[in-house]
Amino acid sequence: MEKVRIGVIGTGGMGTGHCDTMQDVEEVQLTAVCDVDEEAYKPLVEKYGVEGFEDYRELIDSGLADAVIVATPHYDHPPISIYAMKKGLHVLSEKPIAVTVKAADEMARTAEETGVKFAVMYQRRSLPVYQAARRLVEEGRLGEIYRTCFVDPNFRTQTYYNSAGWRATWRGEGGGVMINQAPHGIDLFMWLGGLPSRVTAWTRTKLHDIEVEDEVHAILDYPNGARGYYYTSTIEHPGESYMELCGDRGKLVIRDGKLHFWELEVPVSEFARTSKEMWASPKATPVEVPLEERETGHKAIIRNFARSILYDEPLISPGVEGVWSVEFLNAVILSGAKGEPVDIPLDREEYERFLEEKRRTSREKKVERTLRITDPRHVRR
Repeated sequence: MEKVRIGVIGTGGMGTGHCDTMQDVEEVQLTAVCDVDEEAYKPLVEKYGVEGFEDYRELIDSGLADAVIVATPHYDHPPISIYAMKKGLHVLSEKPIAVTVKAADEMARTAEETGVKFAVMYQRRSLPVYQAARRLVEEGRLGEIYRTCFVDPNFRTQTYYNSAGWRATWRGEGGGVMINQAPHGIDLFMWLGGLPSRVTAWTRTKLHDIEVEDEVHAILDYPNGARGYYYTSTIEHPGESYMELCGDRGKLVIRDGKLHFWELEVPVSEFARTSKEMWASPKATPVEVPLEERETGHKAIIRNFARSILYDEPLISPGVEGVWSVEFLNAVILSGAKGEPVDIPLDREEYERFLEEKRRTSREKKVERTLRITDPRHVRR
């Protein structure tokens, strides 16, 4: 079987996890690894018998890889990905694809210009519940959406934040919960509910000893006049998410990983105008939505990425769609900082200036020992 030769750039917790996952994906072969810390990639060189590099350019230029998985800290995703694309290598970037939407735009533009495959590791798109929800939206089963809601807490300990010097700093990460834990949920929210045209957000650091946000609330306005609510944090547990999309023809709820859908016999807009009864409401029928049995998680995205390269299979999570989540999280962070609404499309240059000032005043963070531990949920999410 023809295989895609893949190099992994960044062998911390996520990168190491991807190296392990690839061993179960028949369409790929791990051929090289790279990290600025030799001690981080040496165990993988020994375990898998691959070449190791400290400079990503050397790996990309080596001829050992047809594609790369970029699993470095966030700020490094764009320069590494763009260099690889210009050298003709396909790119699968960890989330978020960039810290700023201006950089994300450049990645998407370079992928289009070079013709390489560009994907982002939004593995939750592969889950049957979200695949089914997407079909409902695409088929118009909800009708025009007039309200959205997404509550998505992601608990983290102070030990987690103390595990690396780059974590939860403006200089090293470019934000807090919005740019680290929230992008997976944001991607699904944008994928199903669409990108709002304005956000009014409140951000704060409530619990942890970090310089960036650990809690966010936001009110959303959409181009069609719909309204929405968004919440995320690393201060709340249990952390099951709740998503609700209310449309003229039906309502979709995803709660605790389960999909609920109600279909209206008569659209809300029509029933409200035409009903002759004072206390009437349109009949809402619960609909059991079939869920497809399919491969999920990081393995599904890596296999799909390889099959897109080999057979032009449509990408589950195209990199160009990764721009949506970056635009949204930038807008929320900026709105929270300014204390006023921010429009989407976002003013790219304004956000660049805002972030540069945050980086300039970011305090140096020292840690006793850097911990490179893969999230145990890596293979199942």
